[in-house]
Amino acid sequence: MALGGEQKKYSEASLSGNLKCHRCPVCDGYGCEGNMPGLGGVFNSKNFQLNVEAWKELYEKACLQGNQTKISDIQITPDMIRCGPVTGAVENIGYAEEKDFYLPYLTNAALAGFGLCIGDGCPDEKLQLGLDAVKTIRKEKGTDPSLSSFSAAFFLKPYPQDKLKERASWVRDYADYIGIDIDSYNIVTMRNLVNLERKTSAQLEDFRNYTQRPFVIKGVFTQDDIELVREVKPDVVYISNHGGRIETRIGSSGDFLAKNALELKKYCKELWVDGGIRSKQDVQTAIYYGADRVILARPLIHATYDGNYESVVKTLLD
Repeated sequence: MALGGEQKKYSEASLSGNLKCHRCPVCDGYGCEGNMPGLGGVFNSKNFQLNVEAWKELYEKACLQGNQTKISDIQITPDMIRCGPVTGAVENIGYAEEKDFYLPYLTNAALAGFGLCIGDGCPDEKLQLGLDAVKTIRKEKGTDPSLSSFSAAFFLKPYPQDKLKERASWVRDYADYIGIDIDSYNIVTMRNLVNLERKTSAQLEDFRNYTQRPFVIKGVFTQDDIELVREVKPDVVYISNHGGRIETRIGSSGDFLAKNALELKKYCKELWVDGGIRSKQDVQTAIYYGADRVILARPLIHATYDGNYESVVKTLLD
C-alpha cells in the first residue's frame, strides 16, 4: 500500500465484510436509528441526529445576527481537522477482520494533512493495532511531504490507574497528545467487558504527570465535566458525546460548545469538538463558536471503506 509519493494516493480498505451503514445521502443519524453495535447511536440515535442538526442551526443563528461573512471568511486548513478515535472495526463498522481498518483509516487522514486520533478498546489488540499503524506512518514522515503535518493523539479508556499508566507507556513515544475518555465508562458496547471507572481530578492529575505529554480531557458534555476541567486545567478540552453513542444526557456537542466555549477556554490552551460535522461550513461554524480543532469519524470511515476519500476532503476544505 502506497502511503504517499509525488502524488497523493489515498488507501482503500480491504472490502471484506459488510459496512454497517445505509450510505444515506446525508449522514444524519436517521437511517441507522439505534444501530448499536453499528454506526448508529443511543437514545434511538437522538444525539447523533442533534449533533448534525446543531451546526446548521448555529450557522443560521449567526446569520440572523449579521455574522454570515465572519463565518464564511474563516480560513480552514487541514491541520484544523482530525480524524476521530475509532475502534471496533468488526462489531461497529462491519469489517471481517479488525486489523484491516486502522492503517488505511489513519493513513488517509495523514495524507490529507489531518491530525490523527487513535482510540482504545477491548481487547487490547485494538489499541495495539492503532499504535502499529502510527508507527508505520511515522516511518514515512521524514521522506513523504504529504505527511509533514502528521500528529497523533491517543485516547485511553478510564481503566484503574495502574492499567491506565501501563497503556500510556505503550503509546507515549509515539504520542503528541495523550487523553482520557472520561465518560466512556458509560459506553453501551463496553459494559460488562472491562473495568472502567469515573475519574476524580486527583486521578487525572496523577495520570497527566505520568504521561509527560500534552493532556486532553475528552468527553466533556455536562456541568460536572466543566467542574472537572476547572480543577485539572488540561492542555486540551475535547467536547464530545461520542457521536451520540454514549448515555449521558440528551443534547448536541455544537450547542454545548456555543454555550460553554468562553468558560472552558479559561482553563485550557485549546478546545476541540466532534459530533455531526459534515462540511466546510460546519467546520467554519465550529471555529466561529470557539473551537480550535474539529474531529469527525463517520464520513472518514465511509470514505476509506468506499474508496472516495478525496471527494470527502474537498467537501471539508474547498
